[in-house]
Parts: sequence; structure tokens; C-alpha cells
Amino acid sequence: MGTLTIAAAQFAPVDDPTANLETVRAAAVDAAARGADLLVTPEYTSYFTAEIDDRFVAAAEPLGGPFVSGLQTIARDTGIALVVGVAETGSGDRFRNTLVAVLPDGSIAAAYRKVHLYDAFGSRESDHIESGDPAQLPVFELGGVRVGLETCYDLRFPEVTRRLAAPEHGAADVVVLPAEWVRGPGKEHHWRTLLTARAIENTVWVVGVGQTPPVGIGGSVVLDPSGVAVAAAGAVPGMLVATVDTAVTDAVRQTNPSLSLRRYEVTLRD
Repeated sequence: MGTLTIAAAQFAPVDDPTANLETVRAAAVDAAARGADLLVTPEYTSYFTAEIDDRFVAAAEPLGGPFVSGLQTIARDTGIALVVGVAETGSGDRFRNTLVAVLPDGSIAAAYRKVHLYDAFGSRESDHIESGDPAQLPVFELGGVRVGLETCYDLRFPEVTRRLAAPEHGAADVVVLPAEWVRGPGKEHHWRTLLTARAIENTVWVVGVGQTPPVGIGGSVVLDPSGVAVAAAGAVPGMLVATVDTAVTDAVRQTNPSLSLRRYEVTLRD
């Protein structure tokens, strides 16, 4: 059993990686002062504009570039881990939508490239983004707690969270999900409903971290394994801090052993 205190910082990144890095630094200092072990920031934290276009490709950096190096410095300086969305250099005329997990010593624990690209609701991320390998299983350990990673549109595919949480796959205790959940009719309802469903059906902690307006909806939330929100935010920039406790997970799973009672497996498609 273990506990992990997680801070979720929601804000609207801009088209200046240096400015965004300073926003992450300020959030990390605040999170550390509030006792957090891990800070999670939104999708596209390193660079963002309202339109996904060639500017992202130009702004993308390798994981050894200045933005991620800056994250490593922030983690070492503040003594907490980070999960941050970055635009990573891809191949040809595309970039990768990547989550980078940095440990307090500055080492990279995981890098997850978004698998399900947002070709929906009038958007086409695949025009500019290179999809990640579906076989990825991005789970890392921090303070005895296993943390799984997924990104935004992945939330609409329940098998993603199931692979992260299932004991024979990722065995994650908590799934963190940075997003840029675009505003629109019903979108707040979709976001909260899907996050809650992923928590309930997998009896796992879920942390959704969204960009704030003008493009995103905000709505960051920490849900326990029974789907109860233990911390939640509206649309304005700010930070949530909550403690994930695997003893709560064990108690929920004694009452609702859905992971052990299931009769179907998750498999990769060609």
C-alpha cells in the first residue's frame, strides 16, 4: 500500500516555450510548497496555438532539447516529479504529441506518444501529428505508487485505461490524463462522464488535467476508484492537490471486484 500526493495545474499554454516553462516552474514551486510528490500539467504545455498546424512542427523539440532539459532542472530544483505534455520532434512534416514523466532526480521515467489522434469534431490532428505505437504501456513507479499515462482523446477509448490498470498489463494505481479538451456543446459533460466511467469500471484513481479557456474547458478533477471526485476545478487557471491512497483502492475492489470478474481481454488491432 502507498500514497502519492498529486498536484494538477490547469492553465492555457501559449506559443512561447520559454514562457510555458516558467509557468511550469511556478506551478512546481507552488505544488512542492503544498506537499505534492507529483505535478501534472495539460496537453501541449510546451507549445500551443488554437490551430494545430506547421507552427507546432517548427516548435517541436527532441526529448534532449531545451524544454525537457528545463523540466529536468525544475524537477531537481523542487524535488517533485512532473508529467508534462510536450511537442516532440517527429519524422518528416509531423511532430509527436508526447507526455514526459520526469522523476525528482531529473531522470526521464517514461515518454508516452499519443496513440489516438483527434480526428473528430471537425479537427484532424493526424494531418500534423505522428501517432504513437499502440503497444506502448506507459506506467512508471513513484513512491511505491504506479502511475499510468494517457492523453486527451485516448479517454474516449476505454481499452486504453483498461490496459493501464489491468493487473496483467500496467497494474497502474492511478491514471493521469493531460488534455486540451476543446470547448463545445456538451463537451464538459463528455469529459467528466468519461473520466468518471474510467475510474469506476477499472476501480482506479483518475486525474484529468485540462487546458483552460479560451480553447479548453478546464475542469480538472481527481476521482477515487469508486468515481467520487475528491477535488475538482472550474474553468479558471489554478491548481488542485489531492492524495491518492492505494488502501482506498483495495477497499473499493473488495466491494466491487470488477477487474477480477471480467471475462474479456484487451488486444491490439493491426
